[in-house]
Amino acid sequence: MTTQVLIAGAGPTGLTLAVDLARRGVAVRVVDRDEAFAGSRGKGLQPRTQEVLDDLGVIERTLAVGGPYPPVRGYRHEQVVWERPMAPELDPREDVPYPNTLMVPQWRTVQILRERLAELGGHVEFRTELTRFAQDDNGVTATLSRDGSTEDVRVDYLVGADGGRSGVRKGLPVEFAGQTLEQHQMFIADVRVDGLDRDHWHMWLDETCRLPLLALCPMAGTDTFQLTVPTTGGTRPGDLQELLERASGRTDLTLREVGWSSSWRANVRMVDRYRVGRVFLAGDAAHVHSPTGGQGLNTGVQDAHNLGWKLGAVLAGADQSLLDTYQAERLPVAAAVLGISTELLNKAARGDEDAMRRDDPVLKQLGLHYRDSPLSVDLRERPGALRAGDRAPDGVHGEGRLFDLFRGPQFTVLAFGDAQYEGAASITGNPAYDIAGDALVVVRPDGYIGLIASTGNQVAEYLARVRCGVVAVGA
Repeated sequence: MTTQVLIAGAGPTGLTLAVDLARRGVAVRVVDRDEAFAGSRGKGLQPRTQEVLDDLGVIERTLAVGGPYPPVRGYRHEQVVWERPMAPELDPREDVPYPNTLMVPQWRTVQILRERLAELGGHVEFRTELTRFAQDDNGVTATLSRDGSTEDVRVDYLVGADGGRSGVRKGLPVEFAGQTLEQHQMFIADVRVDGLDRDHWHMWLDETCRLPLLALCPMAGTDTFQLTVPTTGGTRPGDLQELLERASGRTDLTLREVGWSSSWRANVRMVDRYRVGRVFLAGDAAHVHSPTGGQGLNTGVQDAHNLGWKLGAVLAGADQSLLDTYQAERLPVAAAVLGISTELLNKAARGDEDAMRRDDPVLKQLGLHYRDSPLSVDLRERPGALRAGDRAPDGVHGEGRLFDLFRGPQFTVLAFGDAQYEGAASITGNPAYDIAGDALVVVRPDGYIGLIASTGNQVAEYLARVRCGVVAVGA
């Protein structure tokens, strides 16, 4: 089968997109210049990302290997000086089934997504690098390199999900504006430790009892800890035992094994364009920022979830202008995330008491919306609190959930009151929807509300215009 979409990068962003496309029957090929990722790196899955994983059919296996964040315990040498929760543990609600941030080591997340891709007939080509590409009006020609041999492939679209040092981005006429904050550098490693409980995120502090010298966070579902230590460069795995003893004042803590490790410095940058013709950027290839707040992986996953249904629609015959809405919707989100994560980084650098708090609803990404998108149309005379462009809430529906209806590659139509549309699901008594009277709600394949209308003709016109790439539905 001829490849329709080539994805460079098999991290959470690239794999989310690959799974979404594969379930639509799109012929997708995924390449990655490295081996399968083996580190804990992006360990926090926000509630909205969990909903995406629900849609992709992998939430149960993700919940099975994840767990809650433990409280943070601060030490000055051997003395405990404070203990703080990251966030209160919330109970699931009908409209928000996954209210808490879930800790899952990144290697587990990508493993689960690779398994799902395999179930859909796909796979990842590791140690395969995209070395160059060129596009024209009809497609993209890409050169792949593996084990000293090269291959030229012709595809309809190319997506760069190849990280902060993206080769795809470097091959495009886009700006990657921002700054590198050399004063914020960190060494990160996955380690096994003897002599330390796994009920706390252990953090040894400086003489002010505010700034961390070294931290060990137990990774849910594993026997490892994620170790982080500030650095000015030059830190190596062999240094970690000495650094731990110096920070903790203890000699009974033993690092038995150091696995994956990486050095990190704070880059705060984003592109000015997500799309150049038939080539797209997603995830860290489009925006990089501090890991504080756990936003990076999650933003990339949602980039992919936004792009997937649009690529699928265009490959099925929709107008290419639909793809312009990817940048229109996702670029403002990335800009906001950069601001949030940078603010949290500055709090951490100052040692603010609330620097580790993660109970701000903004961080959970459930309130992100596309109200200003051309795809968001609200035809009510008096819009309520829930509007076109907002996340479509979950809720009870018969013996199941609304998310059961949404799951999959299709649009979903909900009917409120006496409104009717062929194939629509009749909804009664769901306060999360804030719908008064008779109304029809169109839920996009990515779980956002596209249209709130009153007649079936308006729904039919909206769906037809989305497929044409232009939305301007009459009353």
